[in-house]
Amino acid sequence: MRDGELDDAFELGRTCALAAECRRDLSRCAQMYQGLFPEAAFDGEFYHSLTLTTAFSAPWATAERLKVLNRTALWILAVDRLVGHTSTTREQVSRLTRECLSVAAGAVPRSAVTRFLADLRDELATAKDFDDLRGLWRDQLASTLTGMARAWVWRDTNAVPTLARYLDNADSRGSCFVDLSHWIYTADDWSRTHLADLRAVSRQVQRYLHLLGDLASYRRDLSWGDLNVLALGVPRAEVTGTMAELAREAAALIETVREPSPRIAVYLRRQIGFNAGYNGISAYNPSP
Repeated sequence: MRDGELDDAFELGRTCALAAECRRDLSRCAQMYQGLFPEAAFDGEFYHSLTLTTAFSAPWATAERLKVLNRTALWILAVDRLVGHTSTTREQVSRLTRECLSVAAGAVPRSAVTRFLADLRDELATAKDFDDLRGLWRDQLASTLTGMARAWVWRDTNAVPTLARYLDNADSRGSCFVDLSHWIYTADDWSRTHLADLRAVSRQVQRYLHLLGDLASYRRDLSWGDLNVLALGVPRAEVTGTMAELAREAAALIETVREPSPRIAVYLRRQIGFNAGYNGISAYNPSP
């Protein structure tokens, strides 16, 4: 084995070990919130895929530095399940949204999902300048919850939004909120003072991931009655063509932050590339 191959193998092995350490942390974390993570929905494969994604997006990090990233992603998926599969009325969705935003602002939690959010809030409060960044964090949380609620209404009323409108609701995916939480917790001084700009880049990546997730979960979404872009009558070729354009637009935006924050640029590119590869989707061209 040549030296380069040995180095590559070492890095792959280290990243897989990082994912395994993160997975153990998430498993322990899930056990802290009784009833929020039923095994039928959150099995071993789920934790495996989630932590592989985060580890390969930031392989230079430690599990401790990825803690908020992983836990926020886990929280988003718990909320998504509550909205999409537990809530049966619009009032239930609205109440969940109000309770989460109240806790994000400092209120005492009264349920497992808001207790988890409060723990995330308190962990972020240990980061530098969180008092100044809390408003931005809460604003993105509100966008995420609003997007989830809108998707619930579309599904409940059998609405058929256009592809453009569906993409405009990409905040429902939650990945931008996850990114923002991660950067507040770990980013350097430049990144913290430019989080509004970085959020715009993250949201463009999120639009790509929104469609990618639908292509990857189409059969499952059909069986569960979930909203999916392909079920809205949009041809697969149009979806993949749109994804290719979104990926190009995201790459251009990522280039604008490469010089001042190279690791964030790499993290965002790897988010697109790893997820596309993991889900077997070829709409993304990884060339620079």
